[in-house]
Amino acid sequence: MSTTEQSPVVWTPSPETREQSRMGRFKASLEQQGYGPFTDYHALHQWSIEHLDVFWQQVWDFCGLVCDTPADTVLGSREMPGAQWFPGMKLNFAANLLRMAEGDHADSEAVVAHCETRPVLRRSYRRLKADVGALEAFLRSKGVQQGDRVAGIVTNGYEAIVGMLAATSMGAIWSSASPDFGVGAINDRFGQIEPAALITVNGYGYGGKVFRRQDEFAELVAQLPSLKCVVSIPQLPDGEPLAGDKVTTWDDALAAGGGEAPSFVPLPPDHPVYILYSSGTTGKPKCIVHGSAGILVNHAKELMLHGDVGPEDRFLYFTTCGWMMWNWQVSALMTGAAVVTVDGSPGYPDISMLWEVVASERITHFGTSAKFLAGCRKAEIQPARDLDQSHLRVIFSTGSPLLPEDYDWVYSDGAPSVLLGSIAGGTDICGCFVGACPLLPVRRGEIQCRFLGVDAVAYGDDGKPVSEGRGELVCRQPLPSMPVRFWNDPAGERYRSAYFDTFPGVWAHGDFIEFTEHGGAIIYGRSDATLNPGGVRIGTAEIYRQVETIAEVADSLVVGRQVEGDVEIVLLLVPAPGHQLTGELTKTLRQRIREGASPRHVPKHILAVSDIPYTRSGKKVELAVARLLNGSARSDNRDALANPEALDSIRETLAEAGLLAPGQ
Repeated sequence: MSTTEQSPVVWTPSPETREQSRMGRFKASLEQQGYGPFTDYHALHQWSIEHLDVFWQQVWDFCGLVCDTPADTVLGSREMPGAQWFPGMKLNFAANLLRMAEGDHADSEAVVAHCETRPVLRRSYRRLKADVGALEAFLRSKGVQQGDRVAGIVTNGYEAIVGMLAATSMGAIWSSASPDFGVGAINDRFGQIEPAALITVNGYGYGGKVFRRQDEFAELVAQLPSLKCVVSIPQLPDGEPLAGDKVTTWDDALAAGGGEAPSFVPLPPDHPVYILYSSGTTGKPKCIVHGSAGILVNHAKELMLHGDVGPEDRFLYFTTCGWMMWNWQVSALMTGAAVVTVDGSPGYPDISMLWEVVASERITHFGTSAKFLAGCRKAEIQPARDLDQSHLRVIFSTGSPLLPEDYDWVYSDGAPSVLLGSIAGGTDICGCFVGACPLLPVRRGEIQCRFLGVDAVAYGDDGKPVSEGRGELVCRQPLPSMPVRFWNDPAGERYRSAYFDTFPGVWAHGDFIEFTEHGGAIIYGRSDATLNPGGVRIGTAEIYRQVETIAEVADSLVVGRQVEGDVEIVLLLVPAPGHQLTGELTKTLRQRIREGASPRHVPKHILAVSDIPYTRSGKKVELAVARLLNGSARSDNRDALANPEALDSIRETLAEAGLLAPGQ
């Protein structure tokens, strides 16, 4: 059966969408200037990677981005790593995100913040800009300067956005962590970058419970001697602020700087805008430094062209401030959209909560994780039937591959007008390689396309593109949002080894991907978690596609166990409530995997566990379990896990089954 037959079309853009979407208008604008003509999106994509300089300048102009000094050229050196984007330019990142704070749009909503511990907060673009100016003035009064780091232990809400914009306005560098991180995990991040200022909540709410963190965060302050000041946010209104000589409350900080405008310091294009962190489970996280111009123009392309986000829209991406999707979401301010944030549990008081916010706030663009959509499917809720979703135009999904059955759930739920945009990229580029496009149909189980300006292909082990089937996701030409460097990596050795050792001069992302004959893409999971039984490469997502559609299974994890030169597949599963791993269920699982994937995919061992370990950004942690099975000497950074106790339970289960490696 061909890929096309396996992937039926489940949504098609209307002629109006093709013509009036920002992507459609961008295509028409290029053709009016003499480029093209482009027969379809894929022709436009091919042109974009053949003419990188022209393409990215056109994106900058079409999206209305602003700079103080134009670039000498769009792309200087093209060598990877080390490509030079917009040399000679001077710009300010925050000035671009706040460009709608003047004129007719100034009193439109910029941020609407929902959380479990405080009333809904609404702020206009005008008020947002004023608060950014006030906080910047306060930070300056405490000695914070250009190039200093401003760190945030913050929830997905208004203050985090103000903090990031205040820092980037003055040329300081923003970095954030979620307040549910352990103090050790936060110190592993912030201790490396030595922040001059810390903006922190005094606690947070999650799932109807309150978590007071003042004392623990005060301990962290003592471990960061570089701090000149601390700003304490009353996330728990009845809680005390952090104690200490360096601490000022949020309201007092804004009052101290009140009336001051943001400075919007003009800076070079590769001046760091923020530092993100890898989500590995061993060692201290890599500190990934992103440059202002590259992030700005790439986010403009992704949000405005591929996402079709504009000033008339209302954008909600459920995320935390420890995940790059928070940075991506905040960049929607440059479009003039209202950014609606939600902090708390997506399942509290029940799994319909986010859909209720989508309805009440008339959200046009809703972003979430594949895991959440799968949970909604399994819970058999029907938000389009039970709630007003008529304004919703786009659903973004990321974090892990989106199962074909989740496409079925979205489109069987009475919402055929919604573009279901599965997007895939990562913290490393703070953006996407593949994802959504309003000019293309959505096919069941497939990501729609390569993004414009992204020369992505699937490589075989020989370093050549595969003609069909899956391979390593690589990018053969530079992207503006590739990191400018890693922090504390002066020679660039860690940076090169992270992405360019596998195929010299070519970015290897670490995902296993297949590009279909009609230009779509299917992600098969991380290539570093790829299984290799009998020498045949298998992505773990291929097994998840079969297992997690079975009603008796709540969750699962697939890992490989090295045995005498081969690999045994081990499947760990959490039975759904009211079910157990019986012989009959084991037989069903093996049969489903054999028929839906291949005999080589069938696990050698199937074991029941109480929980599956996840990172704090919602990604399954296969590598930590693989190390238990295979006797790796590498230690796990448990603070990087949302539920580290799951590893303890799995260790006991593996030991009882006689599968635990010696010394583990």
